[in-house]
Amino acid sequence: MLIIMVQFKDVVYTIKIKGKSIDSSGSMKENKKKDADTESTILKGVSGVVLPGEILAMLGASGSGKTTLLTTLGGCLGGSGGRQLSGAITYNSRPFSSSLNRNMGFMTQDDVLYPYLTMVETFIYTALLHLPSTLTWQKKVSQAEAVVAELGLASCRNSIIDSPLVRGVFGGEHKRVSIGQEMLINPSLLFLDEPTSCLDSIAWRIVSMLLNLVEGGKTVVMTIHQSSSRIFYLFHKVMLLSDGHPIFFGRASRVMGYFASIGFALSVPMNPADFLLDLANGVSPDQTLDDQIGAKEAVIGLLFFITVFWNFFPIYQAIFTFPQERMMLTKERLSRMFPLSSYFMARSVGDLPMELILPTISITIMYWMGGLKPAAASYFMLLSVTLLSVLVSQGLGLALGALVMELKAASTLASVLMLCFMLAGGYYVQKVPPFIASIKYVSVSFYTFKLQIMSQYSLADSYECAPNLTCSIADFPAVKAVGLDHEVLALLSLFVMLALCRLVAHLGLTRVGVIR
Repeated sequence: MLIIMVQFKDVVYTIKIKGKSIDSSGSMKENKKKDADTESTILKGVSGVVLPGEILAMLGASGSGKTTLLTTLGGCLGGSGGRQLSGAITYNSRPFSSSLNRNMGFMTQDDVLYPYLTMVETFIYTALLHLPSTLTWQKKVSQAEAVVAELGLASCRNSIIDSPLVRGVFGGEHKRVSIGQEMLINPSLLFLDEPTSCLDSIAWRIVSMLLNLVEGGKTVVMTIHQSSSRIFYLFHKVMLLSDGHPIFFGRASRVMGYFASIGFALSVPMNPADFLLDLANGVSPDQTLDDQIGAKEAVIGLLFFITVFWNFFPIYQAIFTFPQERMMLTKERLSRMFPLSSYFMARSVGDLPMELILPTISITIMYWMGGLKPAAASYFMLLSVTLLSVLVSQGLGLALGALVMELKAASTLASVLMLCFMLAGGYYVQKVPPFIASIKYVSVSFYTFKLQIMSQYSLADSYECAPNLTCSIADFPAVKAVGLDHEVLALLSLFVMLALCRLVAHLGLTRVGVIR
């Protein structure tokens, strides 16, 4: 059997189109100068070698030039009709010749098959036309049957390929039939355009079959658009193309180490084929790293949203309590129906069920949907801190309502206070003048946000802040602004605020002269 080594060096392929130009989107349009030509270079100095017994897989995004290179190596592109092909392409150190056609198979990306023939009839038809006339009819049919068995298609040998009226074999079997047609002539050199663009299980079977072929000394060159990791490592060599430029050519087992050595190391485990396509499209691991940092800014943005929402909602619910009941309260107290402390306690406790049930439901839903730390202790700590902050905010609303006793003025004052607390909370503004930063020490948002972050992170946690560089989570900007220390002090501050706000609310009712 003839064995073929394919070698190509500095292959450049250019096309010229008369009277056409290419706009910024890459689309053709009429050129104002009818005689002007547009020149487009498809391949830009591509080199490589494929030895007998090897599979070369060419990767790249759509339009990268991999199909053009495959067609060029298959001898199907020339230098006529405005096309210019330069560089050296040799087969066993000799240029392409028509005699190679008898030892070469080429499968296009589209499966062009006769729709009304059965699978076995397709192979027999191909065998009768392609195999040498020296073989008898029986020998040709036997060889067709052998290929059907080798491809694992015996179970559907009598199924039609496809037709508009009758559903035939599915896409993965189409691919195997197309490959089998080329295998019938027992080629020494086989070119395949995206043979694995089908289900992964079928793709695995196709590549395994190609491995069996090359073990017998054949040479296989193929293009792939996407590949699973287990299929990727079956290839002997890999070529990565981007806009016609060769980015990598070499052993598949060495590709990840090569890119790591030049600063493109994987920051998270991923499919190497996806990684290479990202590089070919201009997406570097740094962008993957940015995505990770962005995700951290988002387990932290969610926490601050929870903090702010469950500070604002209770305060505006509570701020209307006393002003709305002022007249009724005055009347009943003048009749000495109950002491002030009884009314205050009943009014505060009566609102607690809804004040605590709503945030509990909200936190339970958002916690797991938001991808927060999946630990029971972290969940209950976050929930407890949120409920405590709700009680503090409710107390602040009661105090403002009791002190001002006028809805518009109380609402305005609450908005200003909560805005100041939110800005000093450590998320939106992290570098503020000292005299403004001191507001955080009386801010319910600051202590709540601090404790919520501590429910998810500790000083031992870290994140990748740059390629091959790990930083402590305590240095993350939003976390650094509030810190991961003094947990007990933060809790104590919230409890002090809880007691102080309710005391001020009680005293406020008496101080403004509503009840004497």
